Amino acid sequence: MPSDPQPAPYLPDPRIESLAGWIGDPVPAADFPRRQLRWRNDRWAAAVGLDGFDETRWTDHFAGFAPLPGNLPQPLALRYHGHQFRTYNPNLGDGRGFLFAQMRDGKGRLLDLGTKGSGQTPWSRDGDGRLTLKGAVREILATEMLEALGVDTSKTFSVVETGEDLWRGDEPSPTRSAVLVRLSHGHIRIGTFQRLFALEEKDHLEALVAYCLENYPGNLPPGDAPGRDEPAVILLHQVVERLADLAAAWMVAGFVHGVLNTDNMNISGESFDYGPWRWAPRWDARFTAAYFDHTGLYAFGRQPEALLWNCQQLAIALRPLAETAPLVAALERFGPLYQQAMGSRFTWRLGVASRGVESDTALIQAAEKAMVETGLSPEQFFFLHRGGRNAGDDAFGVLLSARAPTAGTDDPFWQQDAPPGVLIEEVERIWAAIDQHDDWSELHAKVSAIRELGSRLGDAPDPAQA
Repeated sequence: MPSDPQPAPYLPDPRIESLAGWIGDPVPAADFPRRQLRWRNDRWAAAVGLDGFDETRWTDHFAGFAPLPGNLPQPLALRYHGHQFRTYNPNLGDGRGFLFAQMRDGKGRLLDLGTKGSGQTPWSRDGDGRLTLKGAVREILATEMLEALGVDTSKTFSVVETGEDLWRGDEPSPTRSAVLVRLSHGHIRIGTFQRLFALEEKDHLEALVAYCLENYPGNLPPGDAPGRDEPAVILLHQVVERLADLAAAWMVAGFVHGVLNTDNMNISGESFDYGPWRWAPRWDARFTAAYFDHTGLYAFGRQPEALLWNCQQLAIALRPLAETAPLVAALERFGPLYQQAMGSRFTWRLGVASRGVESDTALIQAAEKAMVETGLSPEQFFFLHRGGRNAGDDAFGVLLSARAPTAGTDDPFWQQDAPPGVLIEEVERIWAAIDQHDDWSELHAKVSAIRELGSRLGDAPDPAQA
């Protein structure tokens, strides 16, 4: 499977406290009228030593936000700026969420527990600081499916229904409310760096670079890279590597995030902050997820471009700490890294061997043409041709046949009529059962099917080993 996270003891490590004086604001959580546990991710709770909580203690910590032992004494709403649809906005920050705790998992990685829908903060502007229950259900589905498809994603850790009626302009109202807790590799955004650059806080910018390098370690730049010993240059190389792989991961998953603003880009390279996401019903570069994306800026096929543009904004923010040339050299790696990640991830999902960038690119181009011509969704296409099965006599079929490994394709899982997926019609059907009948069985059945898909696909290629 995506390897099940290994159980580990609870190891609190609130590293963000060293930056707390200028990276965020201490805030109280909302006092909700009700705390009804709807979802707990015991797989990942075990990975951070929190699976032993009974329901009362769980909701005390993840809806009442009583501090976890040895952790942050008070939640921290983080400050950041960002480009929103390429327009710079300095009036951003955690408006309905906060960083609640940090801890280590069994591999020693620093992980964050952050929230969505936990109440108003200094950055709420005119918002109510709340989350709809439908939004929480959608995030469960998005994160579970992305995890199964090998995408580095935040995990939906907890959902508690909170008993408030919310009014929203983009869904029938009043609607039910919830507070969601995410488990993430971090909450430092490109927009976090942009804020420090805009405010000319060079010392804090330098401190944030050091914090990221220490707590989110990655590869060193190539040996011939200019400025490869400079912290800001090292960080940009790492972010370029991570976001190039993330772009490829989304494309191979057939996933459209919808809102790729710089404040939604985590420097850890982790996919997070799920709003109007969709899975593409067919391979269409123009397909958009957000109804308000009128120009298709963040359309399916433009996602790699968007992530590169965001890396460029990080490079600009790091300019007080490094010369231009080494930063540009880091950015120039994005294209080749993306092509390499596309090849390794595409062949992984097909269940065939990767044969290098040039050969894999030819296979991908033929597959894209075949998907467009057949109208199959990416889920259907990869499922139908798993292990090189059902290769026709077109260009894609010829290239696929040369790589076909028949082992494992007789597994009953691959003999089903269709793979599990979360196209919008299924999302709406699952939500309708919850909204109209308080029936959560379809959600749990879907998550079980998604996790079974993940177990059959196994671990995705690790870009750090490429």
